Amino acid sequence: MKKVLSIADIARKLNISITSVSFILNGKAEEKRISPELAKRVLKLVNDVGYVPNQLAKSLRTGKTNIIGLIVEDISNPFFANVARLIEENANDRGYKIFYCSSENNTIKTQELIKVFRERQVDGYIITPAAGIEKDIVSLLNNQAKVVLFDRYLPSINTSYVIVDNMGGSYKAMTHLIQQGFKNIGIVTLKSDQTQMQKRLEGYTLAMEEHGLKLCIKKIKFHDSTENIIDEIKDFISKNIKLDAIFFATNYLGVAGLEAIKQLNISITSDLGVLSFDDHDLFRLYSPSISVLAQPIEEMSENLINILLDHLDEEKESVKQIMLSPKLILRESTQR
Repeated sequence: MKKVLSIADIARKLNISITSVSFILNGKAEEKRISPELAKRVLKLVNDVGYVPNQLAKSLRTGKTNIIGLIVEDISNPFFANVARLIEENANDRGYKIFYCSSENNTIKTQELIKVFRERQVDGYIITPAAGIEKDIVSLLNNQAKVVLFDRYLPSINTSYVIVDNMGGSYKAMTHLIQQGFKNIGIVTLKSDQTQMQKRLEGYTLAMEEHGLKLCIKKIKFHDSTENIIDEIKDFISKNIKLDAIFFATNYLGVAGLEAIKQLNISITSDLGVLSFDDHDLFRLYSPSISVLAQPIEEMSENLINILLDHLDEEKESVKQIMLSPKLILRESTQR
């Protein structure tokens, strides 16, 4: 097996000090007044032998790994996938790498992932928190870890986060439906105590009550199968025959809802208006196209990485809590 060369091996081959090699590899040759000729010789040898720096040794020496741990609910969901992609791009531009994974909104799995990241000594954490991980977040903060939450926050913990105005967005969406003449509007949401889902339901409820309209709420288990979700939505529509519009509280509920509506042979726009929280490529391409509340993914991603990197640079970090506005994108499914 071929031996992996170290900085000491490089120094020995060129008969120079280990310190000089280290300075050159870390881009400090000019700062340390090392001649361009020597720097060129070192870099040529490094390239010729395929030298790979020992990241563990480097992190022990500098106290930094230049790695950020990103825990999202479901990396296959277009919303989380796009946020992760943009965070990765922004982090890479600043010299950081992203390790990301899905928690599946599972408390135990989230705790295990946090433990893994702690063992790897990542420099910071961006987390979509599952229920019941308050103690784990507090433990990170007590150990001076840099943490930013997103998509939702934990009311009992004063920490940085980036979220959208879920209540205001839902209220805006419902107001649009009501102004379009829809009166019997149902909401399909999740059985969840998480802040983002509670606020979306609150926005729906407030708008309906302000206009004296009857509430019609369907809650679905988070971990249910797609087939069961479709059946639940079909049952909900069949039992509420007066429904003239449905607001889906997440994009994957919206996608399942379109399948349920199709199986019931219901015509969108003619028989039923449809609007979903979170955009999806399918909603744009579907016929008729589906109106949505789109989250500002680029703005969220930029704020997340900027806040975390600011925390990493600050001796005494200040809590930064940002709420962004979702954008109501009107398409054919809510036009009468």
